[in-house]
Amino acid sequence: MDQEHDPLFAAFARQMKRLRVKRGWSQEALGKRIGYSGEMVSKIETRRNDPSPEFADALDTALPELEGLFSELVAQADKSWFATYADAERLADVIRMWNPLLFPGLVQTEGYIRAVYEAWRTVDGNPKIDADVAARLERQSILDRPTPPSVGIMVDEGVLYRPIGGPKVMHDQLVHVADLSEHPRVTVQVLPSGVGAHVGLLGAFVILSFADDTPGMVYLESPDRGETTKQPARLGRLTVTYDALRDDALSARASRDLFRKVAEETWT
Repeated sequence: MDQEHDPLFAAFARQMKRLRVKRGWSQEALGKRIGYSGEMVSKIETRRNDPSPEFADALDTALPELEGLFSELVAQADKSWFATYADAERLADVIRMWNPLLFPGLVQTEGYIRAVYEAWRTVDGNPKIDADVAARLERQSILDRPTPPSVGIMVDEGVLYRPIGGPKVMHDQLVHVADLSEHPRVTVQVLPSGVGAHVGLLGAFVILSFADDTPGMVYLESPDRGETTKQPARLGRLTVTYDALRDDALSARASRDLFRKVAEETWT
């Protein structure tokens, strides 16, 4: 997979350090000039963190003679990354998903997808729901590849009882997930409501991992639009979060039995 973003960020770090040393500034002094901590300057110089566009803009403001060099490096690095989250998902070798409110798009039935998009119509007036439904279904084709990614999904138990699209849609959705979980590369687990407070209450996220040296990627959902990041610190924190949730979840087999039970007893 393309690794252009690594040399670009490495060049960013080298140039920043060279200019800082040339001016006789400490990391702390540079940080004060651009509104960041010396620790953040150190992390970017040593490649522990990638520079954000905001950091690059601040650096260019402090060093106007460079005519936007740092912002351009970050922009080029971003272009070398995946164009969209869907591109990254398609190339991932391991996908880990947590959602406290809905079944994730990768395992949604057409009826479930349509009901979710219809709910958003009052906000965005979406005139192309059919196209969006088709696009989401197309994304699911990665599960049909000869060597599909390893997919691990966890949902809160409340997702099984939220009436998205009505009884038939929910029945079909639960049966669909139960059937999918029979796939050797797909695991779907339920976090029981009885767990109470847990580390996943604040929102859904996806962790993508890749077979080569490409850095992992995180997708965070929000009411407005999703956010992607490959910052190592956030990736590490959410990996620990996923593991903590999985520790409290039902087993894959118990979850599958629950999907079928709720489908018949609640949605038939």
